[in-house]
Amino acid sequence: MKRNFIVVIAIALTVSVLSGCATRSVERVDTKETIDLSGRWNDTDSRIVAEEMVNQVLGGAWIGNHQEANNGEKPVVVVGLVYNKSHEHISAETFVKDVERAFINSGRVRLVQAGDKREELRRERAAQQEFASMETAKAWGKELGADFMLNGDINSIVDTYKKERVNFYKINMELSNLETNEIVWIGDKEIKKYINK
Repeated sequence: MKRNFIVVIAIALTVSVLSGCATRSVERVDTKETIDLSGRWNDTDSRIVAEEMVNQVLGGAWIGNHQEANNGEKPVVVVGLVYNKSHEHISAETFVKDVERAFINSGRVRLVQAGDKREELRRERAAQQEFASMETAKAWGKELGADFMLNGDINSIVDTYKKERVNFYKINMELSNLETNEIVWIGDKEIKKYINK
């Protein structure tokens, strides 16, 4: 009797799971299309903020000041850390890549690697000293030193009442002169989302 009951329960669970899977559909959409399911930070927010930050920073006087003092040379920038101080998990790396891509596509600055990727390049260069031919091994001491570093943080405030919620995000970015520690530009972008459950 007990065995029959377990078999009936197992069959019921299997039918329930299979019927739940059958009603699900997936469709491909344009990656630029805004789809906001939860009201949390998403790919659209990352792209919008990155574009806005780069537009702001490239519109600052620091580029002209640098070029005037350096025979018209483009400034060299490294994108440092963007700290997630928000209430949710945000992939800062996706945001940083959006910023780096926009910098490169602008053609107004030169960009160098930061962090782990820079260390990976150095490990490869070290390996070349031992394993590559002398003619093709890349020399030490030829890295392009950055003139400026871009850092920032992502903050959030959440306000809820009954079935309503507002997610407010404020992204702050600063560009600093690496030689003098002078902050040469500060920018910010705000996003506010109203969610009615």
